[in-house]
Amino acid sequence: MSFELINKVNQAQKKQAVVDARSGDTVRVYQKIKEGNKERIQMFEGVVIRTDNKGSHTSRITVRKIASGVGVEKSFLLHSPLIEKVEIVRRAKVRRKFLSFLRKRSGKSARLTAKSFDRVAVNNVHDAKAEAEAERLKEEAAQAAAAKQAEKDAAQAELDAKAAEVEARHKDA
Repeated sequence: MSFELINKVNQAQKKQAVVDARSGDTVRVYQKIKEGNKERIQMFEGVVIRTDNKGSHTSRITVRKIASGVGVEKSFLLHSPLIEKVEIVRRAKVRRKFLSFLRKRSGKSARLTAKSFDRVAVNNVHDAKAEAEAERLKEEAAQAAAAKQAEKDAAQAELDAKAAEVEARHKDA
């Protein structure tokens, strides 16, 4: 296989627009989770402690948060189809690319100095494909809810009919 062909396939897999997440940013990552035949979107919020391969199709961020007193780290491939969107909540002043020292710290010593930034402009990234996918998920959820409600209404109507039939039998007897 030629390098050009591999490059072409890699470029086809990339998303058109990705948020520029840096080390020290507090981000919310919205990830698609499949459970059986259902799909939902789960949010993971934490501090970016590492960024890798920024310009590549394999660009990745490692996000750390404290959940119930335990440090949890997750790596996300930014161009993965399972990542719905990445939203930057805070920016912090850091002087390193890999913030491994945060693993040993907790509480006040783990705080990073915030710096001001234009949150709306940074998060204003439009990926038409991702938005269409989110819209499709919402429509599927609405259709499933409507079908469930129709099923519930049919079951209620059946119960009402049986109750009326029983009532009529009692009147005759």
